[in-house]
Amino acid sequence: MTSPGWRPDRLPGFECSELTLAGGVRLEDEGEVVATLVRRSLEADPDRDRRSRVVLSLPGWNDYFFHTHVAEFFESRGFTFYALDPRRSGRSLRDPQFRDYVTDLADFFEELDAAHALLAAVHDSVTLLAHSTGGLVGSLWAAARPGALAGLALNSPWLAMWGMPGYGPALIPPLSVLARRDPRTPLKLPDPKGRFRDCVHLSAHGEWDYDLELKAPGPVPVRAGWLRAVLLGHRAVAAGLGIEAPVFVGCGTRSFLTAREYSERARTSDIVLDVDAIAAKAPRLGRCVTLVRIEDGFHDLALSVPSARRQYFYELGRWLNTYVPDAVPL
Repeated sequence: MTSPGWRPDRLPGFECSELTLAGGVRLEDEGEVVATLVRRSLEADPDRDRRSRVVLSLPGWNDYFFHTHVAEFFESRGFTFYALDPRRSGRSLRDPQFRDYVTDLADFFEELDAAHALLAAVHDSVTLLAHSTGGLVGSLWAAARPGALAGLALNSPWLAMWGMPGYGPALIPPLSVLARRDPRTPLKLPDPKGRFRDCVHLSAHGEWDYDLELKAPGPVPVRAGWLRAVLLGHRAVAAGLGIEAPVFVGCGTRSFLTAREYSERARTSDIVLDVDAIAAKAPRLGRCVTLVRIEDGFHDLALSVPSARRQYFYELGRWLNTYVPDAVPL
């Protein structure tokens, strides 16, 4: 694992550093595999390295860090903020046809381990903030690294498949057959990303300006090996992860998975995941789990309509004050 140092990021006032990765599945002609860390520059945040607490943000599938208002939220509460674009995601993406591709979610542990080591060398406590598929990855990593985190905050984590009970587990055997033949086999699945863009992007009905190449509106290939890895992660959650750190789980109060176009209902619902399935599986994460349902919450709660966004940050702030106070040792 090597890091070539920090350089100015695409976001004003931030800088980034690429981590060269050695493990995990490799693709033909891929070249080096990297992950990218993002943080405030010292000019923008002179206290960056003096705070005792740090938060590391992990995005979902087909996503990257552009949420500067989330960084501001944590900084206002005495945290230093870092974000990680993992392998084949966001700033670390090289081939859009293999966006976020792995055949084992544990492949992502390499960059999480490296980022954690860098942060823990400077700060007394590390909290992980993770969204959607990143919430599943972050939960599995936290379970495998007891003592590493002061807290785990999950924003609409993908803890279970949508559909009838038993649908996800029933997909594992046929996906395993496909994956043995060629784990890169693309699958035909519903793709909500166009509706997602219509709800939140500045060019449509939203208020957020993000890069539509790094967070594509769709369609985005979903591959057999990747989906099998996700479903195996769901199976591990269902069995119970035993995470030692306190866990915050935030999700909306309703899903609208059949949305075909923009509507106010789509804008104020989770159009990607089944929020009731998230809520049902949340207690399986660990001994100390706080579940909060956000009225009118969108899939990415930080991009919800203002009233839901305020509620999400209020509840997250209350949880941080209770479970991740200042000067908590690792």
